[in-house]
Amino acid sequence: MADAARAARLADRIKVVVAHALERRVKDPRLGFVTITDARVTNDLQHATLYYTVFGTAEEQQNTRAALESAKGILRSEVGRNITARLTPTLTFVPDEIPVNASHLEEVLRAAKEKDAEVAAQAAGASWAAGEDPYRKPVEEDDESSEAR
Repeated sequence: MADAARAARLADRIKVVVAHALERRVKDPRLGFVTITDARVTNDLQHATLYYTVFGTAEEQQNTRAALESAKGILRSEVGRNITARLTPTLTFVPDEIPVNASHLEEVLRAAKEKDAEVAAQAAGASWAAGEDPYRKPVEEDDESSEAR
């Protein structure tokens, strides 16, 4: 079993090799504007998971997914030629959900900022219900406590 550092180095190399092969060797017209965002290899170096994003519509994303599945053999042979491992790992392509999650998070933060602005606008014209400091002591009590010290 290989160590985690070697698996991480191999994952980085596989990511570069697959990205280069997608650019140069795969000529599938269904392949859209795809970016390999991350790669992970199991510690036994048998399986590689490649995360990708596709710029475009849902239909283009489906077409790219089909193109990647059909080009899996070509990409695996290209990986086998360019890495120094006894066995070539199997490749699995997974759509990367980080951009979708990030846009959702930005939307939630934008809504929270709008709510904060509404509350600030309402608070601008507000006044205190019981005076500015309802717990303020009368002046006489302050003088007596300072004399006791």
